[in-house]
Amino acid sequence: MYHGQKKHYMLQHPMQRRVLQRVASNPLACSCQDFSSKMVFRPRTPITEQLSGESNKDCADFSSKTEDFAVPRRNAMALILSSYIFSGVSFQSVAFAQQSVIGLREYIDSFDGYSFKYPSNWIQVRGAGADIFFRDPYVLDENISVEFSSPSSSNYKSVEDLGPPQEAGKKVLKQYLTEFMSTRLGVRRESKILSTSSRIADDGKLYYQVEVNIKSYANNNELAVMPKDRLVRMEWDRRYLSVLGVENNQLYELRLQTPENVFVEEESDLRRVMESFRVNKIAA
Repeated sequence: MYHGQKKHYMLQHPMQRRVLQRVASNPLACSCQDFSSKMVFRPRTPITEQLSGESNKDCADFSSKTEDFAVPRRNAMALILSSYIFSGVSFQSVAFAQQSVIGLREYIDSFDGYSFKYPSNWIQVRGAGADIFFRDPYVLDENISVEFSSPSSSNYKSVEDLGPPQEAGKKVLKQYLTEFMSTRLGVRRESKILSTSSRIADDGKLYYQVEVNIKSYANNNELAVMPKDRLVRMEWDRRYLSVLGVENNQLYELRLQTPENVFVEEESDLRRVMESFRVNKIAA
């Protein structure tokens, strides 16, 4: 139905009218054209303000050229409901939450000869003992780091110098267990190699990938005399992923640590991180 040059949509049900009225009162609201299996949304706030001298028709013509986004009905309703739930949250908080799932950022160390991608919301931690170290600001047990052998005391020609991937996996696990040795009474570690593999990346170089699981158990009262008073509990359950590569006569290792329950949720992204690791020739 048209009135002059302006187009008005007839609502088919009073419920639709009430929903749109409530959405229109919300800062995050969008206008809705159809409540069928798919909905078409257009931003209610114009991309540019109306300039003086422009007619409503000009603005309408400009808005009609904006791109439509087809949103499934379930997602559309979720958007409407979430706008009510988070109406008290400032736009700054919303933007910060979105940044945590934006994607990956690349880190390039041309001086030491390696590069990799990491989640864009992770923060760098200095003084962690590795050449570079990033961690999740919320899940403190989740981090990524890079280490490499000394250029003066190593002469690696290929990652195959470590033997096949299975042998390299045993060496990686042994190194992890050595680092996690504890002098506390009643501490016990369980470990196993989950997988070992090799691949040739797009740079033509061979890389090994090793995945291990380590669980740590401890007594809640290690000084108790009676065994019944020393109850064993699990402290943590983590997955460790390592990527090994050789360049510049050095062995490079990218390490990623994450709790097992977090790995299940983020496996796709974390594997992208591991696959992004590259070792590069250092310019003379």
